[in-house]
Amino acid sequence: MVEVRFLGVGEEKPKREIRVPAWLASYLQALPLTLILGFFLLLPILLIAVVSFWDYDFAQMYPDFVTFNYEETLGSWVTWKTYLNTLKYAVMVWAITLVIGFWVAYFLAFHIRSAAMQSVLFLVCTVPFLTSNIIRMISWIPVLGRNGLVNTTLVSSGLISQPIEWLLYSDFAVVLAMVHLYTLFMVTPIFNTMMRIDRSLVEAARDAGASGLQILINVIIPLAKPGMAIGTIFVVTLVMADFSTVQVMSGGQSASVALMMKNQMSLLQYPAAAANAVVLLALVLLMVAAILRVVDIRKEL
Repeated sequence: MVEVRFLGVGEEKPKREIRVPAWLASYLQALPLTLILGFFLLLPILLIAVVSFWDYDFAQMYPDFVTFNYEETLGSWVTWKTYLNTLKYAVMVWAITLVIGFWVAYFLAFHIRSAAMQSVLFLVCTVPFLTSNIIRMISWIPVLGRNGLVNTTLVSSGLISQPIEWLLYSDFAVVLAMVHLYTLFMVTPIFNTMMRIDRSLVEAARDAGASGLQILINVIIPLAKPGMAIGTIFVVTLVMADFSTVQVMSGGQSASVALMMKNQMSLLQYPAAAANAVVLLALVLLMVAAILRVVDIRKEL
């Protein structure tokens, strides 16, 4: 016997439910982001790795499988010296931004009581980001130049008899410009971590007789390590990939891996530049992995 049911006026047709296993639902939820990251991140990296094994001449590239691009990259002392110079910049900028970023974040988090004032001061820190990196970088040239503001002030005050030459177009200028550009990337994660620290822990340590220095070393710094690690990842990766600051602020007298790749691409040596990109990516990933081995940042993500 067949049952026939007529829908009444305004009555909706019952919807069919599609049930999927619980293990499949999580994969389906992650599928859109996986496709986006795969297309815009993994695929370009894969193409760079493939091109790094191609052959080339002064005019074009040839699909092939050769290894001399890596042999030239890893077997040249000039290349090793360039990598060491880049690592030197990364270490120096990281150390300076870590000190500055930690104390700025500490001041905002523990010495500014008003949440509104904290927000205002933090926004003040972000004001330089309203302009481009290039403008903020080249703004140091009239300050550090031979006839710039610093030298003019020192000479006119009688502190020095002649202008200081190494203020501009030197490693000092490169590091100073990078610190100016990337300090906020250290301040932000450390400040975010410090704002999550339970203030009762600080009060308990103070009630137990701990001094301000002991509270800083034994309570605040250990709890702020995840933010320091995230800031380190930001700063190190940005410095390793920076070429414009090195080119402009050193006056062409210094080099970095990113600048070397830029020069190779300008000469149409794309496979050689791709090989350098792969090596640089592997080096940065090793540095990030070492940081993650020391500090667990998962609770900050």
